[in-house]
Amino acid sequence: MSAPGADGIQALAATAANPDAPVAPDTLTLQALRRAADDHGLPAATRTLLADAHHALVAASARADAERQRYRNLFDAVPDPVSIIAEDGTVMDLNRAGMQAYRRAREEIVNQNINVLNPDLPRDHLMPVWETLNRGETYVIEVTNMRGDGTRFPVEVHSANINFDGRKCIVAVARDISSRREAEQRYRELMENIDKGIVVQNRDMGFQYCNGAAMRIFGIREDQRASEELQADHWRVVGADGRELAREDYPSQRALDTGHMIESVLLGMYHRQRRQMIWLTVTSVPQFLPGGSTPAQVTSIFSDVTELKRDSALFDRAQSLAHIGGWEWDIARDRLYLTEEAIRILGATLPPENLQGLLACLRDSDRQRMRCAVERVALGGHGFDLELQGRRHEGTPFWVRVIGESEPGEPTASRVTGTLQDISQDKQAEETLRIQARTDPLTALMNRDAVLTEIAERLADPERAQVAVLYIDLDRFKMVNDVLGHNAGDELLVQAARRIRDAVGDDGMIARFGGDEFLVVCDASGDHRRPGRLADAVLHAFSEAFRFDKDEFSITASIGIATAPDDGQRPQQLIQNADIAMYDSKHRSRNGWQLFSPELAQRQQDRLQIETQLRRAVDNEEFRLVYQPQVDLRHGRVVAAEALIRWQNHQLGELRPDLFISHAETTGDIVRIGSWVLREACRQVAEWRDQGLGIVRVAVNVSYRQFVGEDLAEKVRVLLHEFDLPGSALELEFTERVLIEDAPATLRTFNELKALGVVLTIDDFGEGYSALNYLRRLPIHGLKLSQLFTEGVPSNRSDVAVCQAVSAIARSLGLGLVAEGVESEAQRQFLLQLGVPVGQGFLFAPGLSPDEFARRLELPLERASA
Repeated sequence: MSAPGADGIQALAATAANPDAPVAPDTLTLQALRRAADDHGLPAATRTLLADAHHALVAASARADAERQRYRNLFDAVPDPVSIIAEDGTVMDLNRAGMQAYRRAREEIVNQNINVLNPDLPRDHLMPVWETLNRGETYVIEVTNMRGDGTRFPVEVHSANINFDGRKCIVAVARDISSRREAEQRYRELMENIDKGIVVQNRDMGFQYCNGAAMRIFGIREDQRASEELQADHWRVVGADGRELAREDYPSQRALDTGHMIESVLLGMYHRQRRQMIWLTVTSVPQFLPGGSTPAQVTSIFSDVTELKRDSALFDRAQSLAHIGGWEWDIARDRLYLTEEAIRILGATLPPENLQGLLACLRDSDRQRMRCAVERVALGGHGFDLELQGRRHEGTPFWVRVIGESEPGEPTASRVTGTLQDISQDKQAEETLRIQARTDPLTALMNRDAVLTEIAERLADPERAQVAVLYIDLDRFKMVNDVLGHNAGDELLVQAARRIRDAVGDDGMIARFGGDEFLVVCDASGDHRRPGRLADAVLHAFSEAFRFDKDEFSITASIGIATAPDDGQRPQQLIQNADIAMYDSKHRSRNGWQLFSPELAQRQQDRLQIETQLRRAVDNEEFRLVYQPQVDLRHGRVVAAEALIRWQNHQLGELRPDLFISHAETTGDIVRIGSWVLREACRQVAEWRDQGLGIVRVAVNVSYRQFVGEDLAEKVRVLLHEFDLPGSALELEFTERVLIEDAPATLRTFNELKALGVVLTIDDFGEGYSALNYLRRLPIHGLKLSQLFTEGVPSNRSDVAVCQAVSAIARSLGLGLVAEGVESEAQRQFLLQLGVPVGQGFLFAPGLSPDEFARRLELPLERASA
């Protein structure tokens, strides 16, 4: 418990102001008063008054006893000796702690002069005490008091004014400072015996104390005064670089100015007369007085490192010749030390202060490797030998070999030391060869083998195994390649690679995986949202159209994302699952990204099952055709039909065309399926003819693969001859992709089909990249207006504009026009006003079986148009 101040001392004795208040005699009882009243014949009112007075007197006595007891309890509760002293020096009271400290009974001290506790006090010792107390201040003094057995002990006495029982007195609290004196003595002995130099300076940098070690380091003899020998004019102070320091740069002055410790500064001190240089490592600590906001003095602790500095200079020279630098990390203080050669290798303008500073110049992956390796050593692990890559302050890259281990003789591994060697030249030569083997020559990105190796290495490293793969596929790339040629396709890939690189930046590794497919590999351990953000950045990078001379193409991307270890623990498995997610994204809606999930894998399995069953579907007679009427929009008369394929599989059930046609296109089975459709349509037309329904023209879709994969004109000629049909009984619908295949073979095939009388139509016109010059060159009979546009009319202005444009093209070129997807009367009326003569859709009929279609042909005109 600390000694109380003036207010505390006065409050402590406040209850002692009147401890001996008079108390009513115990003999004066209520019964005695009543008897006296009766004897004297006093009135009843007087007797009641006497009784009330008695009660009040008893209560006052009880309160006084309680106050005395409270005072005594508080007085004795103070752990330090407390005495009440009269003006003449007589001790009026003493607490229990005082009796224990002085080892005397209370009566041996109370009513005795204060000299009984300190016989060495001068006669007029109370005069300065009263002068201080009369100014309203607390008087503090250190004296030596005496115990009852004659032994002495030092005390620090705090005195204050009080009024005790109506008398002006002193309350004095004595604190035993024996332990503090012993501690100060031990501190002085430590200061003198420690091998570190210690100097204490005041606010004006004047020298107040200099221990023995400091005297020896500075060469000051015992008969010399340190304050004189350490004057500034005797010494020239330089920094680690040999430049003279101004006074404000001294560690001690900096500590005074900033109020913070200045740690481990290398200083050179040159004695001008002795011509002697000593090197010191100095730490300066500011010291504050209680309640002070600025340092009152500064203590500097230093070591003589002159020999170490000399050896270090020689070692640095050897290191610079071998391009090897040294480093040390003090774990407890998080301080990093670098040799001059290490600083030169790293290209640092100033050495980093902690390990993070060294790591900052390394690339991300190597920074993590270095940090983990150092921390393993710090935890008692084995040393490490790493080759790391980084970038210097001015931007030039470098390679270093870093070796580290715990300091020998350090059982707690409090320091990690090592070397770093500049191996940039060797690595640059290796890197050139490695890059050539790992780089895609067209885009300068990593190639397939390189990215597989990199992913495998990351997955094998537990600290980097949480890696994400973005599988990027360009939408409609083949269309550019087909329209503009392979040179334009290569240029598109180069531009796409550049956009992906700009979007990803340093957050991922990019590779061209093959064709128009790219991979981005990124770390997903610290931020699980990073793969999605990178995918969004890549999609945004493709939002602007690609330009090739005068042509402009909107090329988007479909992206699938898979993350290890949940989505795969081997490179091929991870990439395959990312591919599955990409495939799903492409088929749901292009220009998007999709995360892999087990459900997607199941869909992939389902696709494989579909493709397997698809190969046997023709042989198993699982396909059938339905026929959707094409109707005269004005009169409702059926003028033709479109053959639509349906697939009923014994395992998979009924499958929609949009579910299996794309698979057939991918696998190439579409060619065989297309041949079956063409033959079945011709057979059905012949059957209707034989039923007396006349020749019904049937439209059949021809895939691009079917067009280029076989002699289509010859096949059609054979079928027409087999079923004895005119060419006009058959209408072949081609996608716009056939239009842009501007080759002599294409033109020849179209001319041969036209010569057979076959009607040639471009299906879903307007969805792709049609050009009028292609329509002029090829012998096309008509266009089909896509359902994509008719479904929005007449309310959607954009769809209306497209329909008007396509209708105008057909009229200008003298081509027929059929509208698909007519489902409402409003659409029919709009198309009629637009001049479209024929339409098909659910407004008239869905796909019908051959018999249902035949009955529709037999209906009267008004029923057929209903």
